[in-house]
Amino acid sequence: MSIAAVEPRWTDADYLAFERASDVRHEYVDGIVYDMSGGSVAHALLIAQLTAEVGLQLRGKPCRPYSADLRVHNAETGAYTYPDLTIVCGEVQLLDEQRDTLLNPTVVVEVLSPSTEAYDRSRKFAHYRRIPSLRDYVLVSQEAPIIEVFSRREGDAWLYTPYEGLDASAEVSSIGCDVPLAEVYAGVSFEPPAAPEQAAKEPVAG
Repeated sequence: MSIAAVEPRWTDADYLAFERASDVRHEYVDGIVYDMSGGSVAHALLIAQLTAEVGLQLRGKPCRPYSADLRVHNAETGAYTYPDLTIVCGEVQLLDEQRDTLLNPTVVVEVLSPSTEAYDRSRKFAHYRRIPSLRDYVLVSQEAPIIEVFSRREGDAWLYTPYEGLDASAEVSSIGCDVPLAEVYAGVSFEPPAAPEQAAKEPVAG
């Protein structure tokens, strides 16, 4: 998946009105709207298989997985994003009567792409960390069987735990899931890493 800024400095109201009338998804971070283009075959397969595995393990638990169609709003920073997978434990809290914007994710998962990896690891994670309900931030590589879990600890510290190889299982403690990488990466073909698409992140005139 790649991103490109399509309009500088919108207000929240501008963004929501535009997004709810749009046929494609856009994220809104620091006053700028970003077009979210389609992902690769590997990206789609990883999301589907991870969602299936986590969904199976969450049966009977007070937690539910939600697809990338669900928008997440950070009330503190004002950002609106579309995680590849969102998990909520307990009662779902929504922005307004439209019921299309989540306020209280427990776990956020992003499948990394060459064009968005730096953004997902830094600026985007900085926004997610300021959502009080978030307990785990999970990054899934497309280039190798690697899942990285950032878990919130006391004092707003975050514990980083990487899981690598098809024999490994990624522990997501906040939802009580132990995710086998062999299941998530089944059928995924790895290609040599592509050069980051730096130009895709440069703001362009709207």
